[in-house]
Amino acid sequence: MKVLNIVAVVLVIVGGLNWGLVGFFNFDLVAAIFGTMSVLSRAVYALVGISAIYTISLIKKLA
Repeated sequence: MKVLNIVAVVLVIVGGLNWGLVGFFNFDLVAAIFGTMSVLSRAVYALVGISAIYTISLIKKLA
């Protein structure tokens, strides 16, 4: 279970950094690497979203 926690947090960080790049520089790193709305980029976005939802449960454990 600990590996899942680490993977989830890393994906949330990657997602946060990507959104920071979009906000500050109008540059989508995921789209630049995998293509705009390609199957791979959509999979990355979906995994980041699922990881964010999972990370909410980690916050409840810390409190």
